[in-house]
Amino acid sequence: MTKLKPLSAALLLSGCAAMALSMTAHAAGESETLRVPGLHKKAEILVDKWGVPHIYAASQDDAFFVQGFNAARDRLFQIDLWRRRGLGQLSEVFGPAYVAQDQATRLFLYRGDMQREWKSYGKHSEHVATAFVAGINAYVDYVTAHPERLPYEFKQLAYLPARWQAEDVVRIRSHGLTRNLTSEVARANVACKADLKSDEIRSGLTPQWEAIMPQGLDPCLPKDLLKVFGLATQNVKITKESLSTAADDQGATIRIAAAENPEETMEGSNNWVVSPGKSATGRAIMANDPHRAYSAPSLRYITHLSAPGLNVIGAGEPALPGVSIGHNGTIAFGLTIFNIDQEDLYVYELNPDNPDEYKYQGKWERFKVLREAIKVKGGTSTTAELKFTRHGPVIFVEQEKNRAFAVRSGWLEPGMSPYFGSIDYMRAKNFKSFKRAMLNWGAPTENQVYADVKGNIGWVPGGLAPKRPNWDGLLPVPGDGRYEWAGFWTGDQLPSTYNPKQGWFASANQMNLPDDYPYRERKLGFEWTNNSRFSRISEVLASLPKVSLEDSMRLQNDDLAIPARRLGALLKPLTSGDAQTQAALNIFNSWDYVERVDSPQAALYEVWLTRHLGKAFKEAVLSKEAAAAMGAPDVAVMLDTLEQPQARFGADAAKKRDDVLLTSLAGAFAEMVKLQGDDASKWQWGKLHHNLMEHPLAGVVDEATRAKLNVGPLPKHGGAYSPNQSTYRPSDFRQTNGPSFRVVVDVGNWDNSKAVNSPGQSGDPDSPHYRDLADKWLNGEYFPLLYSRKAVEEATVHRIVLEPAGQVK
Repeated sequence: MTKLKPLSAALLLSGCAAMALSMTAHAAGESETLRVPGLHKKAEILVDKWGVPHIYAASQDDAFFVQGFNAARDRLFQIDLWRRRGLGQLSEVFGPAYVAQDQATRLFLYRGDMQREWKSYGKHSEHVATAFVAGINAYVDYVTAHPERLPYEFKQLAYLPARWQAEDVVRIRSHGLTRNLTSEVARANVACKADLKSDEIRSGLTPQWEAIMPQGLDPCLPKDLLKVFGLATQNVKITKESLSTAADDQGATIRIAAAENPEETMEGSNNWVVSPGKSATGRAIMANDPHRAYSAPSLRYITHLSAPGLNVIGAGEPALPGVSIGHNGTIAFGLTIFNIDQEDLYVYELNPDNPDEYKYQGKWERFKVLREAIKVKGGTSTTAELKFTRHGPVIFVEQEKNRAFAVRSGWLEPGMSPYFGSIDYMRAKNFKSFKRAMLNWGAPTENQVYADVKGNIGWVPGGLAPKRPNWDGLLPVPGDGRYEWAGFWTGDQLPSTYNPKQGWFASANQMNLPDDYPYRERKLGFEWTNNSRFSRISEVLASLPKVSLEDSMRLQNDDLAIPARRLGALLKPLTSGDAQTQAALNIFNSWDYVERVDSPQAALYEVWLTRHLGKAFKEAVLSKEAAAAMGAPDVAVMLDTLEQPQARFGADAAKKRDDVLLTSLAGAFAEMVKLQGDDASKWQWGKLHHNLMEHPLAGVVDEATRAKLNVGPLPKHGGAYSPNQSTYRPSDFRQTNGPSFRVVVDVGNWDNSKAVNSPGQSGDPDSPHYRDLADKWLNGEYFPLLYSRKAVEEATVHRIVLEPAGQVK
């Protein structure tokens, strides 16, 4: 592995003489006392047996200060990496391999008016962020003065954590989720090589819509167009090679590359609320399980903040103050993605006589250029040249066609710091105030569900929604002034629901605009997630006379695949004279469509769906050029077409459809024989499908340390289209996406609420809470999300007392 120099004692202690912290004891089940500069009054962190910190403070300022201090205590390397990646400061500690990524990320920082920015999140926002980062900085100072408490990763990589500024929390935008830039490029690629009609197989549009080529657009885009955008938005890759300052065999410095196929990452989530009349408890229920990429430590972190006027518990991202999913003792709230299109790619004609100018409204306009120094470990600083048009950052210049490409993104507008707006809605006490807080919600675009102690339930989507008066946002557009955002739709122009008659409401990223919503005028977005998860959730909730907490937990872990059931109905009447094909049919026909870890049918189905059927289907209904221009087809479109083959298969549609089904199924059976042997009864989905929660340093340590840092591989049940979403890479069946955090809230009987966060709450590999929840998560189990002080005290295993300390000069 790469040889790293240890931190020197002088470096560890520099600038830390001002610390006035002391510790009495540090052991599980015991208390420790720390004297912390910046804290106003005594506060406590009670860590329960599942690793959840319950923070008790004398004021809200102190509560957010302690939240920052505690986030750093449990997740310091994670949040330091989050900040460095987001600000474009990786090269400073990792070396020259990261210069390109730093430069790309800086293109997407918020650089607007900070007064407008803070105001966008409510009157408390700057105050909250300032207190939160002061707490982080207090812990950074503490571990710098007490190197024995410095997290392992900093020692391994030989650098110290940075101190924060309040603006760091909100200026960083590239960790967020906006859309649909990558899909615009993919659609243009299909249109270049075939036509827009063919692209409906790649991505079906809902509500009913037909994409139109913008006037003057050449859809044949450069191959590497999205590499800068990919670098700006991807996670940090740390490898032995990237940490070396040496050159490769050709003399070029090693550089971190952009991830391949960024459009393949799907972000999802489920949530639902149940009214008292439909609930087995007689109280409202709120359930939420957001789906994101897996890592060790987990993306999300559960926290409880208690101070006068504030008593909120739930999950957020550890580098942000507040709670975005949970409850405040009066209302419960949970989120999923609501697919508003917040991005556009603009294409510009360059001045052939001056490449520093682009054409806008018939005139040549100069690029705005910013030059920023990037500090580089092991070398001299380099200068990043950042180019912008009036619409946004330039991500590519195509000299062959004299074109430049820039991104207009909601990221660059005030109020778009991902999830930070939760500091406003988490204080709401009724539906009116909750909805008011959501009116200015920017990012990510969300379906927020709501439930309160009076038994009310509701749905409030939110997100910055651009007005596109003369186009639909589905393709890149010329940047010559003909395609401009005309402001934004207001929050109250989005749909909402309050106390629906059916007694429940659910969302799972499906197209959920009401039938009477004026979507043709507002054009919020036309690319929604496959509705199979929602179909299964609604099927279960509607079938239950009363919904219990246990029902909700089971439903979050439900592995029934609606696409498998639909395909099973198509296979039922089919037979084959080929022995292997008939054997495959027999296996499939004996299945209940639940993707268990030991299921032979699930293994066959997934290999068929992702490695055989999709390819066979698109080749049957598309030209060779169109089929080659896209990856996997849209499963929803494929299933609809297979069920109604006359729409795309032409003459003898049913026979052609059946041939595709049988031939591709036979191919999947043959592959399963190669993968797991001739005896199909011994095939198991979990022998292929697995989850590995990988630590950022896994690639640079020895095997024994890697086993300590990583969690897994774990044999995994489920698939991409069941409520317990388990999206995976078809190349190696490794799960890439799904729920790591789940919560079910018993509204009003708060101590009876349940949660789980995998692999654990802590980011410290030596902590008992680093991986202690992984088995619970895998097996669909939960722990009590305790709220009352009495219950918390009874479950406390580690008490941290924080006392104010004056600044020592």
